[in-house]
Amino acid sequence: MTRKFSLQSSSIAALAGVLCLIVTAAFRADAATSTGRISVEYAEPKDPAHRPIYQELKQARALERIAELLSPFRLPRPLLLKTAGCDGVSNAWYEENVITVCYEYLADILKNAPEQAAPAGITRQDAILGPAVDVFLHESGHAMFDLFKVPIFGREEDAADTFSAYIVLHFPKDDARRLILGSAYQYKADLHDPQVTMAIAKFSNVHGTPVQRYYNVLCIAYGADKKLFADVVEKKYLPEDRADGCEEEYEQAAFAFRKLISPHIDKARAQKVLSRWMREVDAPPRRAPPK
Repeated sequence: MTRKFSLQSSSIAALAGVLCLIVTAAFRADAATSTGRISVEYAEPKDPAHRPIYQELKQARALERIAELLSPFRLPRPLLLKTAGCDGVSNAWYEENVITVCYEYLADILKNAPEQAAPAGITRQDAILGPAVDVFLHESGHAMFDLFKVPIFGREEDAADTFSAYIVLHFPKDDARRLILGSAYQYKADLHDPQVTMAIAKFSNVHGTPVQRYYNVLCIAYGADKKLFADVVEKKYLPEDRADGCEEEYEQAAFAFRKLISPHIDKARAQKVLSRWMREVDAPPRRAPPK
């Protein structure tokens, strides 16, 4: 969904620092990983207020880190990862071999993240990292459906959400939990009122409503690992009547992924990347050697 908002320059600067820390803090030029057919582009921001985001992401090589995460896919055509200004609209999309994430969308992630840890134990860092990873993986889902000519029953946006969650659930358990709960947190705004009211036109959107996407990501996570995500049912974040069928929902997604996507993945490389990616993201920045 597209959302319009405005942020003070201090918030923009804060976002730049946070994203630099949590998304690509550990990238080391002397240990750069080949990303195959994936290239990156940091477009000049249209809004001067977004320049701190642009500069920090570029300096930290943020898109290179996302490219590393996607590097196990054997792509038939080159894929470009791009950040750009979007005239005040918070958005992200895939089109013609290009994934574009707006600086406005990244700023929106910061705006929605809690200043203090949420009751479910979701930290501010997780509430930023989860949606940031999710948006790139969601758009990567669209890319893979196109590049590998994957047939889709139902709405493609729902399939892209599932693609993103399924990959995240193959991170080490603690990392998967952080990313899933952080991603779910981005949809919390519509959960305060049990009687949600919205314009009827919202239901015609190609995306599910935020509340639906919230329950969907928790369901596939619970279906994948009932022990790891037991508390999402115990604390009633996910209703029991939905939770009863979540294992089947996960298995359905897993079967589709194995049949349609897995043949295009270097599995040994995927295991290596997933096992270390969050460890490197969480590592403190390496100090420059003395001159």
